[in-house]
Amino acid sequence: MRKSLLLSTILASIGAFVLVGGVLLLLDPGAPKHEAIKTGGLAGGAIVALYALWLNDRRRKVEEARQELEAQRIDHDRSRVADERFARAVELLGHETAQVRVGAMHALAGLAKSRVEYTQTVLDILCAYLRQPYKRSPDDEDAGEIELEVRLTSQRLVEDLLPRLEDKNPVHYDLNLTKAHLEYMDLSYRQVGDLIMRVAHLNESNAFHHMVVHGDVYLTDAEVTGRLYMHHNDFRRKAWFSRVKSRGLAVFTETKFGGETKFSNSEWADVKADGCAFAVAADLPEAWRN
Repeated sequence: MRKSLLLSTILASIGAFVLVGGVLLLLDPGAPKHEAIKTGGLAGGAIVALYALWLNDRRRKVEEARQELEAQRIDHDRSRVADERFARAVELLGHETAQVRVGAMHALAGLAKSRVEYTQTVLDILCAYLRQPYKRSPDDEDAGEIELEVRLTSQRLVEDLLPRLEDKNPVHYDLNLTKAHLEYMDLSYRQVGDLIMRVAHLNESNAFHHMVVHGDVYLTDAEVTGRLYMHHNDFRRKAWFSRVKSRGLAVFTETKFGGETKFSNSEWADVKADGCAFAVAADLPEAWRN
């Protein structure tokens, strides 16, 4: 096809040269012949130039299409490799050796940072690990300490994957920590979507302060045996603390409750809640009113 167009262009160029030059000589026989030839040559050359422009544009489009296909192939290869890494890391989370499980968690976190479409899934997996039954056994204290270190790694990686308080228009990732055993978890100065900690066990000290929770908060039926820091938070939707049993210090100072808030049948040994603001009237427990 290109040879046919080239031949047609050459013939059209010659035709333009002959036609323009001949017309000029017929209209003005006394004019210098070299001027007619020059003008005809310009007309023929213009046709050749137009063909060259079309050919360059065609080459550019073909090259762009080739580059796009190459980019798609590279992205497909990266996605395939990422999927393989993801599947392998998830498989290793069940390994009997703690170091292997820790390595698998770091691999998942690294994948989530390099490919953001994995972030919510990785957070779900790390939270699922924390939801596994956990109890320190007095018969094997070393094994309990080792498992605690694995769980602390999972908690730190969850924290690291969440957007910071100062980030503008971040993705709202949800955390489902239902029935999780948490110890020294620190999500301070982070933003989340939903924060679900139903029937959770919060031991020692846990920090959930200076947070923005864009979704709902559920700490229902939770057992808090240590210190709980939830001060200077911005809870923008529901915040339910029904049937919580808190045995230690709970700090909610300067927290904003922007939606429906419930504390029904909850027990609080020691609460600091100065400066809290409630957009919807809440039936506060006795400990909160003192």
